[in-house]
Amino acid sequence: MWTMTLWQQGSPFLQWGAAIGASLAGAVADVAGRRIPNRLTGPVLVAGLAWSAYVGGLAGLCEAALACLVLAFPYVLLFLFAGGGAGDAKLMAAIGAWLGLANGMVALVAVSLCAVFLAIGQAAAKKRLRSVLDHVVAFVNGLIFIVISRGKLKDRKGFLPTTDSRQTMPYGIAIFGGVCIAATGVLLWRA
Repeated sequence: MWTMTLWQQGSPFLQWGAAIGASLAGAVADVAGRRIPNRLTGPVLVAGLAWSAYVGGLAGLCEAALACLVLAFPYVLLFLFAGGGAGDAKLMAAIGAWLGLANGMVALVAVSLCAVFLAIGQAAAKKRLRSVLDHVVAFVNGLIFIVISRGKLKDRKGFLPTTDSRQTMPYGIAIFGGVCIAATGVLLWRA
């Protein structure tokens, strides 16, 4: 199956090494300047696609491109609707180019869980946990309302917190932590 090309033919240490290195650079840039620069994500993405094509041919390139889309999609939604950073989406796409679908899905889950734990920890440290949880409940209720009532996406502003009340964090840290956890799990699994 072509969606497993990079899992079967790839070099796991090279793949995960590139993903960890890119996510570390992204985390450092995000903490320092609160953005993940294109000069990082662009070359990592191009190199990942080129490597995937070299290793897996057209099937490897197609898998890498699909993994880019799958890993970036949740972060594109966060960028569009919840004030997330575009650099997060681009970094996840670049990581997807290196990891492919199987490894990429593991990384996506691990990054998401890291983000949740970091957000809860940051909210608790800033004594804003109750406020953040209230925003999460309001957001989920708003999504349910839109789905049930077939509302328009423009109605999203009614349930999103105001910009000044949102909690922000350098998401690059969650990406780095999640990629490290995913790499450890996958490499131990494959050993």
